[in-house]
Amino acid sequence: MASAHSIPSIEERFEFTSGAKRNLLIGGGVGLALIALGAYLAATGGGGHEAAAHGAEHAAAAVGHGAAEHGASGHGAVSAAAGSHHEKSWVARIWANLWVNGVYFTGMSVIGMFFISYNYLAQAGWSAVFKRVPEALPAFLPFTGVVLLLTFIFGGHDLFHWTHEGLYEVGGPEYDRIIAGKRGFLNTPFFLIRLVIYFVVWYGLWRVIRNLSLQEDEIGGTEFYEKSIRFGTAFLVVFGVTSSTSAWDFVMSIDTHWFSTMFGWYTLASWHVAGLAVITLTVVMLRERGYLRAVNSSHMRDLGKFVFAFSIFWTYVWFAQFLLIYYANLPEETIYFIERFRGYGGFYKAPFFITLFLNFFFPFLVLMTRDAKYTHSILKVACWSVIIGHYMDFYTNIMPGSVGAGAELGALEWGFFLLFLCAFAYTIASQLEKANLIPRNHPMLEESLHHDIA
Repeated sequence: MASAHSIPSIEERFEFTSGAKRNLLIGGGVGLALIALGAYLAATGGGGHEAAAHGAEHAAAAVGHGAAEHGASGHGAVSAAAGSHHEKSWVARIWANLWVNGVYFTGMSVIGMFFISYNYLAQAGWSAVFKRVPEALPAFLPFTGVVLLLTFIFGGHDLFHWTHEGLYEVGGPEYDRIIAGKRGFLNTPFFLIRLVIYFVVWYGLWRVIRNLSLQEDEIGGTEFYEKSIRFGTAFLVVFGVTSSTSAWDFVMSIDTHWFSTMFGWYTLASWHVAGLAVITLTVVMLRERGYLRAVNSSHMRDLGKFVFAFSIFWTYVWFAQFLLIYYANLPEETIYFIERFRGYGGFYKAPFFITLFLNFFFPFLVLMTRDAKYTHSILKVACWSVIIGHYMDFYTNIMPGSVGAGAELGALEWGFFLLFLCAFAYTIASQLEKANLIPRNHPMLEESLHHDIA
């Protein structure tokens, strides 16, 4: 039963201290300095582009050989390979880095809304005590939305092959029958409309649920909770569609000839486990600073289980997609993996396998035991592994088709990642400061306060 002394523990206000703000601003400044250094090195030829370009030619030859073995069906794959294997400018590399981080941090932000929505739909009580954390994540969506919109408007021609008008001129030297057949969906006005709709709907529904949560804190009762269930369910229906269509738009359309019917699930799985890692890491850091005292080891163990389980789920989807493509052995499908295994001098091979290690093998082994799932130090290591690993996942999904031989993993890439990470953390901390850390009038709070799975 609840005791009287437990009541003050649910009155907690997070203070975003000047020291914490300064540290995040310094981190962002370091990120900007790395970006400037990386841009300078790229502009002055400081990278190893010649070797990469040679590797691109090797990959094109390998794909051409595979297509020849399979006859005419491989013609589209060879065309795609030839079209994407030329070296692009260092400016395209900047646009690509903005796109990679914009897409990745968009996913982690919207997963906060996804988490609270399926908890509302399930009427789950266990997560009520820390729901302010996932509730804070979607506040970053306007920032990433503007980044993606501006990147596409000003740099989309460099990143997306399908934006070239010559591809649609029948009989022209650049005409591509496969891409021309997708013009009804892949055209600039419709793409921009979809991009804006995604962010407006996701952010708009979050604002509704966030406001209901804040009103519930002040007024109490079950009316706001019941409304939150309805809006959360509406979000899940919308996100069930838009999570896939946005994955097609943001990532898969870069490799315009290639497609996978599993790609929507694959991207959602990647976003989801990365978002769960952010939620878990934030809860751990708050507890270490004396906040969320009502969060107990059972809550932490459940969060650890989420990260553990969905790391396995991501790997299952990854392997299922890979296996289907492997045993079908069709050139228009295998080109996607050939580029990452053998293309561009083998540049992408290391990130490709590092991704598997950071996203599956490491968290699986580290979080396997029962006690590990609530031990702060282990959770922090596992969550950082997942966060960095899924950044690498989006990097290997986007970079080969957008910049090909012009890609590197240097100061520019890590500078952008650090800048976005610090901005994301700053936004989360700002949101946490705006409301009581524990939703004191949540109908399920009592259940959450006594959550015990021992």
